[in-house]
Amino acid sequence: MSGALRAAGPRWLWAAAAAALAALLGAWRWGGGRRRAAGAGPGRRGRLRRVGTVSGLFVYPVKSCRGAAVPRAQVTPMGLRSGELRDRFWLVTKEDGHMVTARQEPRLVLISVGCENGYLTLNAPEMKKLCFPVNLPRKNPVQNCRVFGLNIQGRDCGDEAAQWITTFLNTEPYRLVHFEPSMVPRKSKDIINLFRTTDEVAYPDCSPVLILTEASLEDLNTRLEKKVKIENFRPNILVTGCSAYEEDSWEEILIGDVEMKGTVSCARCILTTVNPDTGVLDRKEPLETLKSYRLCDPSQQHLYKSSPLFGRYFAVDKTGTIQVGDPVYKIVQ
Repeated sequence: MSGALRAAGPRWLWAAAAAALAALLGAWRWGGGRRRAAGAGPGRRGRLRRVGTVSGLFVYPVKSCRGAAVPRAQVTPMGLRSGELRDRFWLVTKEDGHMVTARQEPRLVLISVGCENGYLTLNAPEMKKLCFPVNLPRKNPVQNCRVFGLNIQGRDCGDEAAQWITTFLNTEPYRLVHFEPSMVPRKSKDIINLFRTTDEVAYPDCSPVLILTEASLEDLNTRLEKKVKIENFRPNILVTGCSAYEEDSWEEILIGDVEMKGTVSCARCILTTVNPDTGVLDRKEPLETLKSYRLCDPSQQHLYKSSPLFGRYFAVDKTGTIQVGDPVYKIVQ
C-alpha cells in the first residue's frame, strides 16, 4: 500500500464512523419523536390524528376580569397556570361572600390583571395601578364564599384591594378573595353530573379548561352585523387549522404532553354580550344569533336548557406544559 493510501485509510474510517453515528443519532431522535407523537404514554390507547394547532393561550386570574394571553402555560388538574397567575383563582364577592361576575358588573372585563415579582397587579381606566402580594398574610381572614350555589373558601386580599374594586365599579362594596392550595375546591360533578368525581375547580364555572376554535368564531361572525372577538367567549385554549365546531367531537385530545378529556359543551349566557372593550352589556348579541343555530338536541335539554352551545369543556387526565404552536391531536379509539 502506498503512503498516500495509508494516510487516507484512517481518514476514510473516521468519516465512515462519523456518518454511521450521525445516522444512528438521527434515527434515535426520529424514533423518540415518533414515540412521543404516537402516544405510547401510560394509560393512553388508540392512535393519534392531528386536528389543529394551538393559536392562543389565555389565563383569567380574576374571574370575569380581562384575560392574560401567554405563550406557554402549565396545565394543572385545576386549570392553566403561568407563573404565579392561575386561572380563576381570584374572585370578586359581595360583602356576604356571594360571587360577582360580569353578568352583574360588566365593567369587570376592563380590569387587566398581571403579576410582578410575586405581586398581583390590577389596572383599569382612570385608576392607579394596585399591587398586593400573591401569597397573602396569614392574618387576612378566610371568607366563606358562594359560587353558583356551592360553598368555597377564599382568603381576603385586604381593604386596599376591596376599596380599589369598589371605587372602580362604583355601585356597592365589594371584596376580593384568593383561593389557596390548602383550601377545598368545588367538585365539577356537583355542578354538572357528567364530570368525574376527580374533576375539581376553584372559581371557574364548572371545568378546568375551555377550548374554542378560530373557525367556530369565524363562522359565527359571518352571521353577525357587528363582529365579536374571542374575548367575548373567554376560552383557555384557542385552536386553528380545523373546521367550525369540530371541537364538539373531540372526546380525548393530546397537546404537548398534556392529555385532556372532553366533558360537556359550554352553554352560553349574557356574559358573551358584554363588549370587552367598553364593558357595556348588550344582552342580545351574539347570544340571540347563537340561539338561532346552536341549541342542543332535545335529548340534552336537561343539561343545557335553552342556552346555545359554543366551545367545549375539558378535564385534565395528564398534566404538563403546552405552548402556542403545539399540534393538537385527537386520540382515536
